[in-house]
Amino acid sequence: MLGAIGLDARQESAYRALVALGAAEVADLAHRLALPEPDTESALRRLERHGLAAQSSAGAGRWVAAPPGVALGALLTQQRHELEQAELAAALLVREYRAEAAQEAVHDLVEVVTGTSAVAHRFLQLQLGATDEVCALVTGEPIAVSGSENEAEERASQRGVGYRVVVEREVLTGPSGLIELSAALGRDEQVRVVDRVPTKLVVADRTLAMVPLTGRGSEPAALVVHASGLLESLMGLFESVWREALPLRLGAGAQVTQDEAPGPDATDLEILSLLLAGMTDASVAKQLELGLRTVQRRVKGLMELTGVTTRLQLGWHAYEKGWVARVPGPRAEHRG
Repeated sequence: MLGAIGLDARQESAYRALVALGAAEVADLAHRLALPEPDTESALRRLERHGLAAQSSAGAGRWVAAPPGVALGALLTQQRHELEQAELAAALLVREYRAEAAQEAVHDLVEVVTGTSAVAHRFLQLQLGATDEVCALVTGEPIAVSGSENEAEERASQRGVGYRVVVEREVLTGPSGLIELSAALGRDEQVRVVDRVPTKLVVADRTLAMVPLTGRGSEPAALVVHASGLLESLMGLFESVWREALPLRLGAGAQVTQDEAPGPDATDLEILSLLLAGMTDASVAKQLELGLRTVQRRVKGLMELTGVTTRLQLGWHAYEKGWVARVPGPRAEHRG
């Protein structure tokens, strides 16, 4: 728990024990922690440098704990300050990168990543850096990264990043295919299925894409494509496959079902009804106990589903399809 302020497990255990005891001899503390005395004293010295412990004036070899409220509060304040400085530095680097990218040479728009670990690292990096949406085409044969190894997907979803994923049918018959897809659906990801996808593809925020390279021997390799006409073509390929794919549903016992045609689910209909009643996205999110990004993502999905470009058009489409009913408002009373 205290690793964020620079303590390892041994140092944290020593501090917790010292707080519980108030003060202790090195030998007693070592016995309590089941550690050799030299290791215990080393941990105490580290705590001393952090301002979390001090040698007692009562005698050599006796240590006392610094009050957690004061000592930890100071360390946390320092960590927050360092994090803020890091965020400012990151924002500055982003601005510099974008300014440079505007004048980027053609050969700098594509990176070639070679080797299993390098490809896997870049793949995770791409997802961890996403802030809005990740779109992916998934084949039945992962090249360097399998779904079970991809913890970044769960972490990105927890941050509110939306996922649209098309998997080819072979994925459903894989050893852990249904388990991973069930977990993805549980994170409110949108998953569709086709017989085959043309290539494995991942696109983050429509600004960065990754596709595998083949024909370069047995060593995995991938192209990382930055914002460019090529990236727009890759995004167009994804959207084309997405439109033709069928939504995946997993019923009881993780049984696979597919809708004959995509349509809104119960949550979509609730969101539509509240929006048409005049509520804001934020109010709808609060009312339905959903994240604001979840509401906005679902509305965006409905607009893509219906092929409209404005929310007004979406409202008319919803009425015409019978997704929501016209509810007459209260009539004004005529006064005589």
